[in-house]
Parts: sequence; C-alpha cells; structure tokens
Amino acid sequence: MPSLAATYHARSTELLNQAWTNNAPTIARLAPIIGASMAQGGVVHTFGSGHSELISREIIGRAGGFVCVTGVIDPTGGFIENLPGYGARLIERYDRQYQLIPGEVIIVISNSGKNGSPIDVALYAKQKGLTVVALSCLAMSRVTPSQHSGGKRLFEVADHVLDNGGVPGDAIVEVAPGLNAGPTSTLIGCSVLNWLMLATMDWLKANGHPLPVLRSQNLPGAIEHNRELGKKYKARLSRQLA
Repeated sequence: MPSLAATYHARSTELLNQAWTNNAPTIARLAPIIGASMAQGGVVHTFGSGHSELISREIIGRAGGFVCVTGVIDPTGGFIENLPGYGARLIERYDRQYQLIPGEVIIVISNSGKNGSPIDVALYAKQKGLTVVALSCLAMSRVTPSQHSGGKRLFEVADHVLDNGGVPGDAIVEVAPGLNAGPTSTLIGCSVLNWLMLATMDWLKANGHPLPVLRSQNLPGAIEHNRELGKKYKARLSRQLA
C-alpha cells in the first residue's frame, strides 16, 4: 500500500494536470484582457480571505512576477469574513488608498466561494468597472449555500471563473475513517495564477509591449532594476519594493 504522502503526490498531480486542461480556455481569454490593461499602465488586484490570502500573495511583489500586482489585505485574516458588509468596507478603504480603475482586473480567491467578504469585494469591483476573476473550487461551491446577503456565490458574480479542481472539503487523502488530509487548493491555486501571469507575458511579448517583471533581489543589480520598474506604480502597490 502506498504511503499517505505518495498517495497525495499521485492524486494531486492528477488534479494539477486536470486543472491545466480545464482552465486553459479561460486563461487564453483572460491573458489579452490583463495584458491590454497592463499595457495601458493598469495593475492587477488580488484578494483572498483566510487561507486563500496565501494564494493571493503568490503573485504579489515576487521574483519572476509582474511588478504591477497589488493585494487587498484583510487585517483580521478572515476572522470576520462573514460579518455583513465587512468586505465592502475593506475594499472601499483599499480603493481610497490604491484606486480601483475601470478596465483593470481583480482576482478574488475563495475555495468555497460562499463567504461574504470575497463576494463583497467582487461586487464592489464589478460596480467600479473592473473585470472580476474568481478562483474557486466549483465542486465545493456548487453544493454549498452562500453566506452572503445577496444569496449568490463567488462564481455566480464573477465575469470569469478559474476552477482549482479540488474536492469538497479540500483534502484528498483519507488518513482515517471519515478523516481526510492533504489539501490541494493552495498548490493548484498558485499554479493556476502563475499560468495566467505567464500567458499574459506571452500576450505582451506578442504585441510588442515590455515585460515589467521583477528579478530576485538576491541577484546582482536586481534591486535597482526592480525599483526602476516600480517607479511607475509607486503609489498603487500594497507591497513596497526593497
């Protein structure tokens, strides 16, 4: 019998490959939208409540990623994500500080897609004229009632939906009767976002636009390179460059 770790490796690899196939058409539609916004000086906004914040941070201010990605950070770590109206207040404050500009893109991450704050953020951004992209687990979200006052789940309010291909409850390995471990939402969610960013780089290159991509600050000259890239977006980035 394979070990629990080996079982997780095999199953998660299978789900990762399925996610690549299933999300490729959506990524192909989104890359030109994000690329065109970036070419005009726009930034990409991300939001993830609770554990999903880890995924939202994956593409913010990191080596090999776009400089023009910024994040809505929940100081409660998702603790009050279902407090009515909390997400709306959070995104309104973010908007005042960093600006949500029509034509830009926001990626909202929620594995269940049912909690109030991510839906608040998506609805506010949509009203402001942004393209709203949801990254969720559709298998879970479709069988889970919304906790939002409007009654809809994240995938039902977004303009485009990326599916992490996970299972209800996230964990895929049975470790004891009725008890599962080995979640996949972070592993696959981060991969999906990196695929999307790389597809956007393809579009920018194909259309003759520069690539505002950060270098690892541990490489010679990288800090200067990154600071130069960041000048254009200085007042709009939630994470300051070194």
